[in-house]
Amino acid sequence: MLLSSASSPTDLLPKIIMGVDPGTQIMGYAVIEVTGSRVTVLRYDVIDMKKLGTNHALKLKKIFERMLELIDEFLPDELAIEAPFFGVNVQSMLKLGRAQGVAIAACLSRQIPYVEYAPTKVKQAVTGSGSASKEQVAKMLRQTLKLPPIEEAPKFLDATDALAVAMCHHYQKGNNVKAGTKSWDKFLTDNPERMASASGTKKAPAKAKAK
Repeated sequence: MLLSSASSPTDLLPKIIMGVDPGTQIMGYAVIEVTGSRVTVLRYDVIDMKKLGTNHALKLKKIFERMLELIDEFLPDELAIEAPFFGVNVQSMLKLGRAQGVAIAACLSRQIPYVEYAPTKVKQAVTGSGSASKEQVAKMLRQTLKLPPIEEAPKFLDATDALAVAMCHHYQKGNNVKAGTKSWDKFLTDNPERMASASGTKKAPAKAKAK
């Protein structure tokens, strides 16, 4: 889908962006490829953890393992993830924060930089309103990206929320990554004292996109 006409030479290089909407029951994820001003949706779906019941440790394990599978499949260049919103239930907030942290840790283990976006920022970027509903976000994405309709509404909305996070990052043109987000190797370089407590050497995987 062609979104704009302005491009720089570096923008013409393909970039894979993974978007994640953290959750402890259902976590949405999306993967898009950006080439110049053209956006291609490679996949958007969910990680369903409802069958794991109340075992939070198993849920975190599943998030980490599934994230690694997706990373190894799509080889994203950057991760965009929604920051937890502040709610009245402290325990729910803590669990959501852990789920987000595990997803981030999976990316850092593959040297993928990440950026957090507030929910209102994501909605504003996609719909023009920071108070838009999930349904409004999904509708705008369907129109913008010409997505086919999906009958399973709850699952669809979690997946489109993640797609909205990826699109929000795309609209920023990577400025947030360049400004402050660091890869794990860069973090260790800037913080050599952390190396003393490291138990092993991190090995970087090969990173080449299959066409």
